[in-house]
Amino acid sequence: MTTKELRYGLIGAGMMGREHIRNLGLIPGSRVTAISDPTPEQAALSAAEVEAHLGHTPRRFSDHRDLLASGLVDCVVIASPNDTHVGVLRDIFATAPELGVLVEKPVATSEADCAALEGLTRTHRAPIWVAMEYRYMPPVAELRRAVAAGEIGAMTMFAIREHRFPFLEKVGDWNRFNARTGGTLVEKCCHFFDLMRLVTGSEAVRVYASGAASVNHLDERYDGRRPDIIDNAFVVVDFANGMRASLDLCMFAEGAWFQEEIAATGDRARIEALIPGPARFWPGGQERESEIVFSPRDPKGPVRRAVAVDHAVLRAGDHHGSTYFQHLGFRAAMLEGGPVDVTLADGLAAVRIGLAAETSVRTGEAVRLAGASG
Repeated sequence: MTTKELRYGLIGAGMMGREHIRNLGLIPGSRVTAISDPTPEQAALSAAEVEAHLGHTPRRFSDHRDLLASGLVDCVVIASPNDTHVGVLRDIFATAPELGVLVEKPVATSEADCAALEGLTRTHRAPIWVAMEYRYMPPVAELRRAVAAGEIGAMTMFAIREHRFPFLEKVGDWNRFNARTGGTLVEKCCHFFDLMRLVTGSEAVRVYASGAASVNHLDERYDGRRPDIIDNAFVVVDFANGMRASLDLCMFAEGAWFQEEIAATGDRARIEALIPGPARFWPGGQERESEIVFSPRDPKGPVRRAVAVDHAVLRAGDHHGSTYFQHLGFRAAMLEGGPVDVTLADGLAAVRIGLAAETSVRTGEAVRLAGASG
């Protein structure tokens, strides 16, 4: 049987864009036929990745609007800086309603942009998928399965700890400032707020956060400006169904063996997914296995097991294989009419929790989300 071909255009050719390219190189039938980036050096690096991993040469554009008009692509991956996502999406919805869209998180960086996007997609005919990679990490997928199957009993609490490395350097240092990122709790943590919504099966009603810029970037200056992003926080989220979730974020703790520790606790047991950080940041480039730990109340005693992930998939990116599995789902949505797992509404809901958390950090007050009752 002939493998169906899907032609991708990459809008934003930086580090995350190249991760998408490497993962597409593992999926037969994928072609990256066009790349758009205003920085020629980044476009050249990504074109070289396409040649190395997919075996062909993409056409390069400096303006994404020229890529959209080229007729070279069936879908686009938007991996440009956070604050450009809404403008790119506006252009797609206005001029290319037939193109599928995989847009990196966060889909927006302000409430105004969230509200604007809600009214722009009604005439779009192709799938729109927000890239929330953490859903697809194999240990997280196993935790989700166990919770849904009732293996921990009735879940009440959901906790996420991410202790990791600082933000990396990006072109133009755009990720050092809240105005361009939406703030750390939007830029980095909308992944986790999406996961909270997914696992609790409910919507957030109240958010309380405490955070600070304590260690990272304190001596950096960009055109005389000091970075204003925070590097550590605690966030508590209350959900409409009575469940509660927490986030413990530290971005100067890269010495930990596991980068993410995710725990769901019910009245019968607790289950944890333990996930190492990227091998390229670990001494010797060592790949470390993720683990699932199941801790029943009776009989007491945790049961641990490793979660195997193909090393070729692990090496293709920094997100423990999740980008690959996400692309399989997006491909099925494009070619087979499969479901869109992470809709625009999902992406906006996660951003709004992050925005509420950022507001809570600034004000010291709990923030009730719009539409919440009680």
